[in-house]
Amino acid sequence: MRILLLADEPSRSLWDYYSPDKVKDVELIISCGDLPAAYLEFLVTMCHAPVLYVPGNHDESYVKHPPEGCECIEGTMFCWNGLRIFGLGGSMQYKPGTYMFTETAMKRRIRRAAWTISKFGGMDILVTHAPAKNCGDLPDLPHQGFECFNTLLEICRPGLMVHGHVHASYGGNYQREQTHTSGTRIINAFERYIVDVHEDDFPRGDPHQMRRRLFSAFLR
Repeated sequence: MRILLLADEPSRSLWDYYSPDKVKDVELIISCGDLPAAYLEFLVTMCHAPVLYVPGNHDESYVKHPPEGCECIEGTMFCWNGLRIFGLGGSMQYKPGTYMFTETAMKRRIRRAAWTISKFGGMDILVTHAPAKNCGDLPDLPHQGFECFNTLLEICRPGLMVHGHVHASYGGNYQREQTHTSGTRIINAFERYIVDVHEDDFPRGDPHQMRRRLFSAFLR
C-alpha cells in the first residue's frame, strides 16, 4: 500500500501544480503537522484518500478551525486496512502554546493513552510532529526530540514512525530515513514523501509482554 507523508511546508507540486498522476495509487495521507488546514482540505478532496493528522507547534489555528474532512489522531488510535496508527502531536515547549510540551508533560500524555495503546496490543505506525531524542532532532530547545518517544518505540516496536518539525533546510542533523535501536523505521516527512509499506513491515509482537512493559514505564 502507498502512503503519502506530509509535514511543515506545503508542497507546491501538490498544491499549486496538482495533477492526479502525482498521487497515483496513494491510499492514505498522513500529516505530521505545521501545515495549513486549507492544504489538507484540498488534498482530502482531490486525492480521494483519507487524511490523518497530528498538530504541530505552529497549528494554533486548528483549535478553532481544524482541517475539515480530515481525521485528527491526536492521542488516539486509528485503524485502517489492518494498520494500527497512533498519533502524538506537538513539540518541546519553548514558549506558551497549545501544542508545546515539556518532557514530563509528553510522558504524561503517553501515560493517559496507555490503556488505549494496550487495548489494541500496540501500534504499527507512530505519527508525531517532533522526533525522538537523538533521532534526527537538533540541540536547540525548540527542536529537541522527546526521550519518552524512545521508550515508547522500544516497548511497542512499531514498524514505522513518521515525524516532521526538523526541516531539510536546517541542515545539520536532518535525515530523511533512519533505523531506531528498536528496529523501527523512522521517516522525516518534511514537505512530502511517499512510502510503500507491506504487511511484512509490521510484525506483531507479544501483546501481553508489551502491555506489562508499557504500564511499568508510563503508569508508575
